Amino acid sequence: MAAELLEFGYLFVVLALTGAVALKLGLSVIPLYVVGGVVVGPYVAGRFGLPYVANGEVVALLAEVGIVLLLFFLGLEFSLDRLRAAQSNIGRAGAIDLVVNLPLGVAIGLALGWTLVEAFLLGGIVYISSSAIVTKTLIDLGWIADPESEPILGTLVFEDLAIAVYLAVVTSLVLGGEGGLVVIGRSLAIAFGFLGVLLVAVQYGTGLFTRVLDVENEEAFVLRTLAVVIPIAGAALALGVSEAVAAFFVGMGFSTSGHRETIERRLTSVRDVFAAIFFFWIGLGTDPTLLAAAAVPLVVAVVLTTPAKVFSGYLGGRVYDLSTHRSLRVGVGLVPRGEFSLVIAALAASGSTQVMREVIPAFAVGYVLVMSALGTVLMQRSDLVERLVFRGGSAGPDT
Repeated sequence: MAAELLEFGYLFVVLALTGAVALKLGLSVIPLYVVGGVVVGPYVAGRFGLPYVANGEVVALLAEVGIVLLLFFLGLEFSLDRLRAAQSNIGRAGAIDLVVNLPLGVAIGLALGWTLVEAFLLGGIVYISSSAIVTKTLIDLGWIADPESEPILGTLVFEDLAIAVYLAVVTSLVLGGEGGLVVIGRSLAIAFGFLGVLLVAVQYGTGLFTRVLDVENEEAFVLRTLAVVIPIAGAALALGVSEAVAAFFVGMGFSTSGHRETIERRLTSVRDVFAAIFFFWIGLGTDPTLLAAAAVPLVVAVVLTTPAKVFSGYLGGRVYDLSTHRSLRVGVGLVPRGEFSLVIAALAASGSTQVMREVIPAFAVGYVLVMSALGTVLMQRSDLVERLVFRGGSAGPDT
């Protein structure tokens, strides 16, 4: 027990140091948390006989809580009425995002000589933005209150729902099609049935959500909030449904309860601690030596998918009638990739081909590392991006 506690303490020391470096350099903490995990993980520090943090079940579980809380806070920014009011824009912007980015990833895979299933896996990895990283960066930069946050969050919602369908389909394909359409149909029925129940709860359960948190004691308030969101997310995961999507819906339920501001005030620090562990955990699972095998697809994907994501996000911003400058910020805000890309990679690792077992997982961790760092830096330096794109125009977003 003492050794495990010491190792856990080491984790927090690294997080504190990388956070301090980020503040000193004026950078986002997210990519530095990931790099910190790589450096002190089993594949770098462990190989050199130095003290390292193991990528064990406890860290993975705490990282899972980080994903759940990040998406829960994202849901707090949406009410079901707001989602309904914006459903047309969300559908149009999300469809543009899907049509531009998923086929591009598939095309890259096919051009590399991969099979259709392998290319389809690559398409999913490069398609979906990281809800966790994007949401955290929106909050850190203060964009969450800006007009461009609505198309960014709307596109993330569309992606999270689309990926639930994608995962159900690709799981059957990777496992050799066992059960075929029956397996896919059952998985989709369970997923949408569970989410349907949550939607009903969000629609008609405002009074219940309000009463659950109707308590003055701060400790009891925090515990009751976690006692709702964590078990529901866990139940979703047990049924093969995205825990992130479930947490998002729970957040929507609490958004109209009258307790939204209190939740944000009392749980923000809790969210940030677990989110830091999540980003650190991404680094722990990254083996730099495997990246060489995926170097070619990695370079090609970064070069092609970055402008593609910016372009599709820009079009999504225009769907919301935003200015050209704010629409460009929407595109930049969708560049980071993260948790779902790694989920797809983990699924690929259970496949039957060498590309699935070795190349795609190595590609995914490298891609997430590059795109999480690149995306957050681009968001921080969006004024520079605007000057480069709109030469001679104003530096900041117009209204």
